[in-house]
Amino acid sequence: MNAPEVILERNPHPVRRVLPDRPPDRSPLGFHRALPGYAPTPLRRAPLLAAELGVGELWLKDESWRLGLPAFKIAGAAWAVSRALQGHLGVEVDPAGGLDALRAAVGRQRPTLMAATDGNHGRAVARMAKLLGLPARIFVPDDMVAARRAAIAGEGAEVVEVAGSYDEAVARSAREADDAHIVVSDTSWPGYEDVPRAVIDGYSTLMWEVDDALRANGAADPDLVLVQVGVGALAAAVTRHYRRPGLAKPPTIVAIEPTRAACVLASIRAGEPVSIPGPQDSIMAGLNCGTPSPLAWPTMVEGIDFFCAIDDEVARDGMRDIAREGVAAGECSGGAIGAARALLHEPHRRSLGVSSDASVLVLLTEGATDPAGYEAVVGRSPEDVTSGSAPGGDPAP
Repeated sequence: MNAPEVILERNPHPVRRVLPDRPPDRSPLGFHRALPGYAPTPLRRAPLLAAELGVGELWLKDESWRLGLPAFKIAGAAWAVSRALQGHLGVEVDPAGGLDALRAAVGRQRPTLMAATDGNHGRAVARMAKLLGLPARIFVPDDMVAARRAAIAGEGAEVVEVAGSYDEAVARSAREADDAHIVVSDTSWPGYEDVPRAVIDGYSTLMWEVDDALRANGAADPDLVLVQVGVGALAAAVTRHYRRPGLAKPPTIVAIEPTRAACVLASIRAGEPVSIPGPQDSIMAGLNCGTPSPLAWPTMVEGIDFFCAIDDEVARDGMRDIAREGVAAGECSGGAIGAARALLHEPHRRSLGVSSDASVLVLLTEGATDPAGYEAVVGRSPEDVTSGSAPGGDPAP
């Protein structure tokens, strides 16, 4: 068997420790706190993995359950839906007013919320539509697994299958936008930037929660941060957070994407955003994107230190590693942990400059959104993993 593929390349462009654009603020966090069921997602210590990888601390931001959904995407989608509706209706709503204030602003109007998705973003937009009493239409690539498609439909949305990839689904959603249909996309295109910018802003909540949890634990800021990249919205949010003014020691940031969908790495090599040919068919479905977001691109190229591409076996190994910590996390989460394992060994460790007392932050972006696929990889159901049961239902040692 061939060794899993891990590509690590240093950003060839000058990296800023402080970005020139507007730093993130806590307005989205205030909005999220006003939503029903809000609670900060856990920041978990992973001592077993930290010891194996030879670092002082390994922190896992566990996004397997946020606002009732098994992924981080609702943080960006909720804020973006709010901003999109306000822009569409020509009104201003107090973020602290939550859904009640937003419902009052919508009134009797019933615009349809639309999105293209590989799974989690579309479900999050559909959930927001359901909470607001609005219709939703979600465009999905034709290779989406049945469990993720059913989850979107379960939110009451119309699911529209598009022949081709995520990029084709994005193009279809853009064509169908009109005065009665509002696109809530996490990627941008010419003339469409306000809503994707709101998605990035919405993800800032994750990072403020990380800061607050580290302070509560008496822990220092991370030295190394690993973040997954699809079109780049989450990576842009993480980069803006750690490249804001006032940080004593900004961390090294590494962007992680599948080798089968490494559009950001290809763009870094080209010096400009480029599209890569499909199919983008990694098991890391949420990262199967062929074109970076033009809006996220400048932040990534100016603020991220290294770009890493990994194959699916690295993600599978990572899923099994996380399961040993009692967390059932999906393929994109596994990709980040698998990348951490590979990068914290030589020769990559030396390139990253990681010491034995370093603090490392990894974002676990989703839970086991494809339970059957998860069990096939890990050998245990998500429920067994989180309950501490070993295969066959026995307590794990």
